[in-house]
Amino acid sequence: MDTCKSVIFCWILLVCFSPAAYTDQKTITAESRQNVTLTCRAPNNNIIVVVEWSRADLKEEYVLLYRDEQFDPEDQHPSFKNRVDLQDRQMKDGDVSLILKNVTTADSGTYECRVFMRGANRRKRAHLKTEPITTISLNVSPGQPGGLTEGGGKEDGVGRNHHGGPVVFGLLLAVIIVVVAVVIFKQ
Repeated sequence: MDTCKSVIFCWILLVCFSPAAYTDQKTITAESRQNVTLTCRAPNNNIIVVVEWSRADLKEEYVLLYRDEQFDPEDQHPSFKNRVDLQDRQMKDGDVSLILKNVTTADSGTYECRVFMRGANRRKRAHLKTEPITTISLNVSPGQPGGLTEGGGKEDGVGRNHHGGPVVFGLLLAVIIVVVAVVIFKQ
């Protein structure tokens, strides 16, 4: 009986405290030729040493790498050169949002924001091996023929689209397991 309780308790902890539960995830739609801001905010007031924006399909190349108070173009994917910037290079209040200029349908994909803060071990490698703070799915449509549209894309829905289905499902399943366990143990 104690083993069953321990397994249930560990499973609940795993579901509740998994990194996916804390990653900010959302979807943004835009039309070609717009400028889009992909928002990301570091979780606390530590000094940010490195900011990395990446896209999984780019493999070892990244969208933007900012370290030592400057951009590092060495392994930047060519399609993003001269089209990306940080919204606030001072990164006040942890703002490490990315501005992506003149988007095209080729920019559609899942973007991840990672930061490295002072106090952790400094790495020389460009790609940070930390969990992303924010994951954003960008969907770019061909847009309307004619002129540029002002603004920076439209966020789907009424705010953030938290793709929390797996977390909610896990929590619901955990509650059901706990209720069943309590009923079994009382018999």
